[in-house]
Amino acid sequence: MPLEWTPAVDRLDLVADPVAKAISEAKSPGSALSVAEIDPELADTAAFCERYGVALEDSANCVIVAAKRGGETRYAAVMVLATDRADVNGVVRRHLDARKASFAPQADAVAITGMEYGGITPIGLPADWPVLVDENVTRRSFVVIGSGVRRSKLGLSGEALVEATGAEVIALTL
Repeated sequence: MPLEWTPAVDRLDLVADPVAKAISEAKSPGSALSVAEIDPELADTAAFCERYGVALEDSANCVIVAAKRGGETRYAAVMVLATDRADVNGVVRRHLDARKASFAPQADAVAITGMEYGGITPIGLPADWPVLVDENVTRRSFVVIGSGVRRSKLGLSGEALVEATGAEVIALTL
């Protein structure tokens, strides 16, 4: 079954509330960001890619990292291709100037972002959160990411992702 991509600005009902707000407030949401409805049972990357015929290297995952230093916890979003693993304990930890960095607990990530687990995306996250995008993501002319909910996916170029989130581009993978 092929995906039916529509400009996201025309289907805000398919994305989480914080994502819809970010899209609505964007200077030029235009056609750079598309959305496609999917079966929520197939939201996990491997199942999604297999069912909808999307290559793993055309799919990027967003992980929420909790960075700790001096009793303070800060959060960041990290984007890597589905074929790669983020170096959270090395590159990400050092970049965030943290003593310890780890994946945020699922319940915390969901509560803080206002998004569903398995659909978290960097679009619509709190403005003070750093968004780190692996350089390999930026090389994709079209990459599929979460939409904040499990029943849809967003699609855009890697460059548009960086522009939409104000992300920093660095080499993040192991």
